[in-house]
Amino acid sequence: MPHIWVEYSSNLLPEINVDSMLETVQAAAIGDGDVFPLAGARTRGIPINQYRIVDGNPDNAFVYVLLRIAAGRDVSAKQAAGQRILEALQDYLAPITANRPMGISVQLQEVADTLNFKTSNYRDYLANKSR
Repeated sequence: MPHIWVEYSSNLLPEINVDSMLETVQAAAIGDGDVFPLAGARTRGIPINQYRIVDGNPDNAFVYVLLRIAAGRDVSAKQAAGQRILEALQDYLAPITANRPMGISVQLQEVADTLNFKTSNYRDYLANKSR
């Protein structure tokens, strides 16, 4: 983990490069790798086509990031990761927020270990790739 969902209002599509935004979010989440390992990162972009934001003005936009993470990290590490992601998104979206109303939100949720079932070979893949 983390599993990362980046939802965004579809009215942003003409102005953003979704791949670049996902890279920005994932890089900020991973940081130096001390909190979340690269091998655990799975980042998805989800355009939301139907929404109502504030007063319904069609210029209103949003980006919402949800990180689902395994339990066990201390509060300060989780807060720092959330703040890194928020700041990276603010920087990335600054040209857009200068010209339109936008909400940017980041939320972390812990998944109980007893309800977390998974397997992958990503770590092996990364180890072999670096050889």
